Amino acid sequence: MAKPQKRYVCQACGSATTKWQGQCVDCGEWNTLSEELSNVTVFSARHDLRTGGRSFEMLGLDADIALPPRMATGIAEFDRALGGGLVAGSATLIGGDPGIGKSTLLLQAAAKLALAGREIAYISGEEATDQVRLRARRLGLGMAPVKLASATSVRDILTTLGQGAPPALLVIDSIQTMHSDLIEGAPGTVSQVRASAHELIRFAKERGTALILVGHVTKDGSIAGPRVLEHMVDTVLAFEGERSHQYRILRAIKNRFGGTDEIGVFSMAEQGLDEVSNPSALFLTHRGDEMAGATVFPAMEGTRPVLVEIQALVVRLASGATPRRAVVGWDSGRLAMILAVLEARCGLSFSTAEVYLNVAGGYRLSDPAADLAVAAALISALAERPVPADSVTFGEVSLSGEIRPVAHGALRLKEAAKLGFRRGLVSPGLEGGDIRLSAFGTLGALVDHLLGRD
Repeated sequence: MAKPQKRYVCQACGSATTKWQGQCVDCGEWNTLSEELSNVTVFSARHDLRTGGRSFEMLGLDADIALPPRMATGIAEFDRALGGGLVAGSATLIGGDPGIGKSTLLLQAAAKLALAGREIAYISGEEATDQVRLRARRLGLGMAPVKLASATSVRDILTTLGQGAPPALLVIDSIQTMHSDLIEGAPGTVSQVRASAHELIRFAKERGTALILVGHVTKDGSIAGPRVLEHMVDTVLAFEGERSHQYRILRAIKNRFGGTDEIGVFSMAEQGLDEVSNPSALFLTHRGDEMAGATVFPAMEGTRPVLVEIQALVVRLASGATPRRAVVGWDSGRLAMILAVLEARCGLSFSTAEVYLNVAGGYRLSDPAADLAVAAALISALAERPVPADSVTFGEVSLSGEIRPVAHGALRLKEAAKLGFRRGLVSPGLEGGDIRLSAFGTLGALVDHLLGRD
């Protein structure tokens, strides 16, 4: 029998070392190494892996394959993020900040599937069954035939579920509370999370049960636990939003059965999470009056265009004061680049002014096509000249001041036209259809247009 050897595993990233040290060399976190026992088998040169195995059949790329059947949850935005619904035997990991609404969303989906005649099992390791029942009553789902249990032992869960027909959906809330008696360590450690998830996923694959694991997140928003957990599952969903805002976004980060970067949009209400079929109406404020420093940007989330409002404020300071740069909903480094290009290539001065940039509604942008919309908002705020309220703006800005085309331009313009926008400030090479386009090859040309010089 192999002799157990000591090793120290980082509880933040899962890396292992034979010596304890204060800081993990891989992720840089302090005091996260925990001692574990590992059975290490030493192989001699006589062991040859080239013989004694089981042969298997090799298939070509042109082999016939059937698409996996989908199980619609009855929540269209949830199904959109999943790629069309849950797949039997799949494992899905959903993470988000505490109180963001993960348990509420999953309880609503479980109740709808149970009312449709599906066998649903909801296992909570953080709340008692009575607490889950009270939430279901507040949501108006108290009569849904969902099978509830409060348990943390993976062995007990699998033994219970193995006594009858497997459920169509198994919800584990949360994976950090589960523990396996085959592994030493407290629940939530890297080894426990990895082992517990492995056993639950194996059960789902063997019995054809759709498995959803709820995961905690760290302070920087990433899912807590070993990185291998995200590789073990088929789908990773991130539930985003701010408690001070009513909207929530369910974003697909990984999906083996569908596209990534798809989103589902919800709004938090007294009766739980409501679907938002038109997210643009949620993120756009009243657009009746023109206002300096405000532009509308058609962002792309997967295959869905979402129109959001970008707001800028420029405040001149007395000489000698240090100007401030504040950004909400966008990359601060990207803002610094746009300001530098406006100063160096267009002759505009922001060095003696404070700059504030905000994406309305608490939305977070990462699309490089927002460069031109941000630049237009900054120019408008600096000159106090409003951008036309019926226009949308998008394009990528290079360090040379060139405006480059971006993907899905036609789809962005089509969505803007549906919402009543009639003008577009864009890069060259696009056809507007019902929207009258003003194309600019350089950022200087946009400045001249907004300042009335052209």
